[in-house]
Amino acid sequence: MTVTGLLVLGLGARSATPAADVEAGVSAALVQAGVLPAAITVLATLDRRAAEPGPRVLAERHGWRIVGYTAEELAAVDVPHPSETVARRSGTASVAEAAALLAAGPGASLVLPKRVVGGITVAMALSRN
Repeated sequence: MTVTGLLVLGLGARSATPAADVEAGVSAALVQAGVLPAAITVLATLDRRAAEPGPRVLAERHGWRIVGYTAEELAAVDVPHPSETVARRSGTASVAEAAALLAAGPGASLVLPKRVVGGITVAMALSRN
């Protein structure tokens, strides 16, 4: 995938997912998408997950900035693949897609709709700003 602009990785995971599991799921999704970790600038997720070791270790390892959004902020984002299961668990129908779009800013588009690999949900958004 050729990238021109800010590429944001949106991440969804259950609470207290071990760092190794987060890394494995994200790595597999990036390989499937043909994206090198160096192309990612920001890791975006639910605020509660952004404070956990799994996502923090992953972001630190790759030099990505990490941002977290409240369930209310994520719920306000229109996404193509909402999930009632995710809504019941986290208070928003989307974490990965909504977080990626929100962090990429106005006019962003999904370049990788959500996919689940090893229990980790990943989506990517691109901003050309």
